[in-house]
Parts: sequence; structure tokens; C-alpha cells
Amino acid sequence: MNATQFKTNIKCSGCIATVTPVLNKLVGADNWEVDLASPDKILTITKENLDKSEVRVAIEKAGYKADALA
Repeated sequence: MNATQFKTNIKCSGCIATVTPVLNKLVGADNWEVDLASPDKILTITKENLDKSEVRVAIEKAGYKADALA
């Protein structure tokens, strides 16, 4: 399965609580995680045929930024 990573400004458990319903609906509850220990707060999503722009828009609607990493 492909993993897609995004640099985010999700920085705490409260932020994760805010984006959880959005990401669960978009990619499924077991298909994403945010590495809060990383300086870039990397969001990793494991889902086939992921639309990166859809993820970015969903995260932005929740009030955060997500930039896809190459």
C-alpha cells in the first residue's frame, strides 16, 4: 500500500482531535497518523488512489495546513 506524507502545522493532541473526524471520513480511521515528534509534524496516509488536493482542502477546512511531500 502506498503511503503519502504531508508536512502540517498539526502540533498537539487537541489539533489531532480537530482533524480526526475529517480524516476518518476522508481516508478511514486506521489509514492515517500524525508524527508529533517530527519537526515537520508529518501526516502519513496509507490509502490507494489518494487525492492529495482533497486531503489538503479537508485539512485547511479544519483550520490547518497540509503540504504534500514529494
